[in-house]
Amino acid sequence: MKLTVLVDNNTLIDQYLLGEPAVSYYIEDEDEKILFDTGYSDVFIHNAEKLHINLADITKIVFSHGHNDHTGGFHFLSEQYDLSHVELFSHPDVFKLKIESGENIGSNLTENTVNKICHLSVTKHPVSISNNIVFLGEVPITHSFEARAPIGEKELSHSCYLDDYVMDDSALVYRCSKGIFIITGCSHSGICNIIEYAKIVCKTETVLGVIGGFHLSNRHKARADNSVFSR
Repeated sequence: MKLTVLVDNNTLIDQYLLGEPAVSYYIEDEDEKILFDTGYSDVFIHNAEKLHINLADITKIVFSHGHNDHTGGFHFLSEQYDLSHVELFSHPDVFKLKIESGENIGSNLTENTVNKICHLSVTKHPVSISNNIVFLGEVPITHSFEARAPIGEKELSHSCYLDDYVMDDSALVYRCSKGIFIITGCSHSGICNIIEYAKIVCKTETVLGVIGGFHLSNRHKARADNSVFSR
């Protein structure tokens, strides 16, 4: 497997790459070319061109969850590339309307719209998307210290909203003979919960590495403020 970071909130000097508070990874595994998240805008497309990556070669797309900083670039991708041969994997909640403080923080996509552009596969269950890579689906809570916290609200039906516990937050797992490597988007499910579930799904105790967003800063601050966090 080869993973290239197309966008995150950092840039490299003299590389002329762009950054934004978002995520997009390009993953190559044998014949599969997988785009994991699409960032917030078309920045990942600009960076792919600079890195000499042809996004026309994409065979699979995966959304880690439905927030717009991980799905917003899909619109730009679909305008510039033919995705009719591509299969897109996500949790079904990715396409629910999500709001926070009156702002839409969701994907602005519907299952029907995406299905007209590419082949959509929504699932809450783990599924293999290549010979070596698994999409985890809905991640259960196995550690009490990582209980889910709501981020805004999601629409259940017309004008009916409930707290959004981001049940759609998922991850990818690369399996090899030596163990597993975990690729996350934001880890709203809890990074320890994700790792534990990946070990269960892939039937291994050996974790070779983890890359992605962890969303740990606020958790650490809360524990420190409540005198729970210790070194």
